[in-house]
Amino acid sequence: MLFDIGWPELMLIGVIALIVIGPKDLPRALRVAGFWVRKARTLSREFQSSIDQMIREAELEEIRQDLKKATELDVEREIRSTVDPTGELAQSIRPPDLPDYFEEPGAATTAVTEEGPALPPPGEAALPDAAPSTEAAPEPAVEPPGTSEPPSAAPPPDPERAAIKPEPSR
Repeated sequence: MLFDIGWPELMLIGVIALIVIGPKDLPRALRVAGFWVRKARTLSREFQSSIDQMIREAELEEIRQDLKKATELDVEREIRSTVDPTGELAQSIRPPDLPDYFEEPGAATTAVTEEGPALPPPGEAALPDAAPSTEAAPEPAVEPPGTSEPPSAAPPPDPERAAIKPEPSR
């Protein structure tokens, strides 16, 4: 029972209340006491339910924070740090640095690697038997006026010179 009061104690309190209050006012006093006991129980229930609700909200907030952490988790980074924490494995499987032979000729500089000098791009390689000549190309001959050929006609190309012509640079 309440405050560890047994039946003998309740009988003693009832006899004292009957003597002090009297038989005429005892029912009204018991109603007032019942009202206050009900009010105290209601307040204690509300207090207990509000405490339980705060605990549930606190647990829900913790769960909400745990879910937020789980959604922000970078799985790839976690796996990488678990499998290869020092980065040695990733370094060992990285492909070697190779020169790019498809770059524009003026954009890249020739680099010397461990294997030796880099090869020039295929379009820039000069043919071994066709060295560019340092001679100036001959000017076309000017015909005197009165000839039968129109002045816009060019002389026939020299077949030897056509085979040796270097490619124009870009």
